[in-house]
Amino acid sequence: MTQPIAGCIAAGLLLAVSHGPAEARITRLQITTVQSPTFEGRTFGTGGVVGTYEKLIGRAYGEVDPNDPRNALIIDLVLAPRNASGKVEYAMDVYILKPVDMHLGNRKLFVEVNNRGNKLFGAFNGAPITNDPTTAADAGSAFLMNQGYALAWGGWDPTAAPGGSRLTIQVPVAHNADGSLITGPSYEYLVFDNATTVQAGITYPANSLDPTLARLTVRQHLTDTPTLLAPTDWQFVNAKTIQLLPAGTMFRQSAIYELSYTARDPVVAGLGFAATRDFVSFLRHATADDFGNPNPLAGSARQTVAFTVSQPARYVNDFVWLGFNEDEGGRRVFDGIENWIGAGDGVALNFRFAQPGRTERNRQNHLYPEATFPFAFATTVDHLTGKTDGRALRCRESETCPKLFDVISANEYWVKAGSLVHTDPAGHDLSGHGSQEEGVGEDGRRDAGGVRHYLLSGLEHTLAGAAPFSSGICQQYGNTTNPNPALRALFVVLEEWVGQHRAPPPSQVPRVEDGNAVFAVPQADGLGVVPKKALGWPDIPGVTYSGVITARHLFDWGPQFDQGILTNYPPAFSGPVYPSFVSKVDSDGNEIAGVRLPPVAVPIATTSGWALRAPAFGGPDGCESSGQWIPFAATRAARLSAGDPRPSLEERYSSHDDYVERVTRAARELEERRLLLPDDVQAYIDAAAASSVRR
Repeated sequence: MTQPIAGCIAAGLLLAVSHGPAEARITRLQITTVQSPTFEGRTFGTGGVVGTYEKLIGRAYGEVDPNDPRNALIIDLVLAPRNASGKVEYAMDVYILKPVDMHLGNRKLFVEVNNRGNKLFGAFNGAPITNDPTTAADAGSAFLMNQGYALAWGGWDPTAAPGGSRLTIQVPVAHNADGSLITGPSYEYLVFDNATTVQAGITYPANSLDPTLARLTVRQHLTDTPTLLAPTDWQFVNAKTIQLLPAGTMFRQSAIYELSYTARDPVVAGLGFAATRDFVSFLRHATADDFGNPNPLAGSARQTVAFTVSQPARYVNDFVWLGFNEDEGGRRVFDGIENWIGAGDGVALNFRFAQPGRTERNRQNHLYPEATFPFAFATTVDHLTGKTDGRALRCRESETCPKLFDVISANEYWVKAGSLVHTDPAGHDLSGHGSQEEGVGEDGRRDAGGVRHYLLSGLEHTLAGAAPFSSGICQQYGNTTNPNPALRALFVVLEEWVGQHRAPPPSQVPRVEDGNAVFAVPQADGLGVVPKKALGWPDIPGVTYSGVITARHLFDWGPQFDQGILTNYPPAFSGPVYPSFVSKVDSDGNEIAGVRLPPVAVPIATTSGWALRAPAFGGPDGCESSGQWIPFAATRAARLSAGDPRPSLEERYSSHDDYVERVTRAARELEERRLLLPDDVQAYIDAAAASSVRR
C-alpha cells in the first residue's frame, strides 16, 4: 500500500545508517512516498525468484563546489547564490523502483535519463508508457524487473513542465557579480499544428514588455522570406507570454513564427549535469545522506547502465563530453550507456538562457546551439576552425569513460546530420584514420574503443513505431517499425561488454568506403538535398520525393560562445557546412546499410526515416521526426495498374508460408549476430504467421 515515509522506510530497508558526510554531494534524500509492494504485488523473475518490487518517490537535495575543477565548466555557476559553506544548491525529483528484498536483485542499477521529465522506458521494458508505473499491467513483460534491476530516475531539465508525475529540477537564477539582473538575447521558434492557439509561452521572461524592443516574424514554409509583424500586430501578455492582436487572433496553422527579444534571469541550467552525476554516485556508493537518511540501494548498485530516448541521448553526449561521468571521488558514474536516437548532437543545456527542450530537425530549431563541434566520441580535428576535440576526450584522461552504444534511426541521418557521429567533420569515415580511440572489432574493422554505432535501418524517430495506417500531419502513413527488439538485444550485449568484457558486434552504419553512403548537397536556410538518383529512390505513385535534409552549419554565435554566452543570437545561415550523408536504398526504397530488422529485411512496404508534411500543415516541408510506411500492392495486376515499380506481395512471396519462412530466417540470422533475443525472434515469427500476407 502507499504510505508516508515516516517510520516505514527504515524498518523496511534494514540499512546501516551513518551520520557522517555522504560520499557524493547529495546532501539529503527525502523519500516522501513508499508503495510496497507496487505492481499490485506481482512477482518477477523465473518462478518469482526476484520477488516483488516497491516504489520510492521523493526529492534529492545537492550542492556543488564552484571551486572544484569538475564543476568549472558549468556556465554561470560562479554567478549563482551560495550557501553558508560557499556551495551552490539544487533540488531534484527522484523516483526509484527496486526489489523489496534487494538480495534477490541482480545488484545492477538501470538509470533512465528522463525526457523532458517523462519516463519513456515502457516500450523497451515491454510495457505501456507511463510516468507512474503502478499496476501489474504497467510492468508489461517486465524485461528489466525479471532480471532483477533496480531502476532510478532523477530530474535534470530545468525547463521540464511540472505535474503529471514528471521529474523536475530547481536550480538557481544567475545574477551579475554586483547583484544586478543578467539580461541577454533570447530566441523562440514557434509552430502550432492547429488552428486554435491564441497565446504562446516563451522560455525566459522578457526584460521589457515593449514590443518595439523585440522582433516577431512569420512565414509559411522554411524557404519563404520571413515577414516582420508590426508592433501593433502583437503584444506581450506578460513577461512569458505573447499573443497576436486583436486579442483572440489565432496563430496561423503550421506557420513558422520567430521571436527575438531581450530576456532576463537565466538559470544555471548546467547544474543538471552535476545533479545526474551526484545522484547516481550517491546510489552507487553512499550509505546515507548527511542527515542519516539511508540510501535505499546501499551496496546493491555494483554496476550502472544508463538508457536514453531522444533528448536525454543528446544530454548524455554532452554529459560524457564535459567530464561528468567522473564523480567527485574520481570514480566512473555510468559503466555503460545505451543511447537511442541522439546521433552526434548535444542538448544545449550548458549555455546562458539555455533551452534544452528544443530539438533540431529539417524544418525546426536550426538556430539553437544543439549541434556544435565535436560531433564524434573519437578525437578529431575540425577542418573549419582548427579545433581538436572529441566527446570521449575528457573521460579518457580521467579513465572514467563508459562503454557506449550510439543507436540511431534513419531519421537522425536525414534531420540531424547523424552521420557526423561516426565521421570526422569533413565527412571521412573515422575508421582507418588512426584515431587514438580506435580498436579492432570482430570483423577486423576499426571502431572507437568503447563506442559502437548502430543504424536501425529505415526507422523514424520513435518510441515503438507509429500506429498502423496513421499519417498525422504528414503526407504518408507513419513508419510502424518498432526499434525495441533491437534495443533490448543490444542492452544485453552492452551488459556483457561491461560485465564480462565480451566484445560487441562491430558498428553497423553507412560508410563512404563501403559505397553505401550518399552525401547531401547543401542548399539554403539549414537545408540540403539528397539527389534522388544517387540515393536510388524509386518512382512510387502518389509519393513526393524532395530529398530535403538538414545541413549542419558552422554558426557564428559571437565572441563569447566559448564561455557559453550567445551574443549573436539567432545567427545567420552564412557559415560553411559540415558534409553529411545517408544510407543508399534498394530498388524498393529500403535502406541497405545498418541493422535491417525483419520489417525491412523481409518487407511488405517501403519504410523511410524521412517524411514530408501534408499541405494543410506546411507541406511539402519536412515532417520532422516522422518516417513513411508505403505498402506494396497485393497483386501484380494492381501494381501494374498503379504504375508502381516495386514488386507486389504476390510477386515477392510464393505463399503465406514462404513469407513466414523468410521472416523466420531473417530473425534468426539477427539472433546469431546478437541483435535479437529469442523471445523477440519468436514474436516476429508469430506476427508473420498471424498476418494476412499472401493468404
